[in-house]
Amino acid sequence: MNIRDLSLAVVLAAGLPVIGIGCDQSKPELEKTKSDLAGVTAERDNLKSQLDATKAQVASLQAQVTDLQAKAAAAAAAPPAPAAPVEEKKPEAHAKKGAAKKGAVKETTAVKPPAGSTGPATEASKGKGHF
Repeated sequence: MNIRDLSLAVVLAAGLPVIGIGCDQSKPELEKTKSDLAGVTAERDNLKSQLDATKAQVASLQAQVTDLQAKAAAAAAAPPAPAAPVEEKKPEAHAKKGAAKKGAVKETTAVKPPAGSTGPATEASKGKGHF
């Protein structure tokens, strides 16, 4: 044998046990890293599914907003239907009873609102005590 081959054999004989011991020490660390990676991967997949569900919900809500905006624009563009004036009718017995006490009858006249007006009152009252 050659000195070179002999020195290679000695180095290999001494180095193989050291390499084997080194792998044994890092094996638990490798297993821990693998389990951590599996946990992080599962969390990532869960977050991706949540993100996809949220994106679908946002798209649905955006469609609803667009639909409501279109309806609001159509309602604003269409002229409102004129409201029929409401006349209050008092029973005659009540009106006569009040007239006998006060000596005068309150008159209630219906006033037609101007076209396109949405005022709160459509009646005008005359008489004592009207503010």
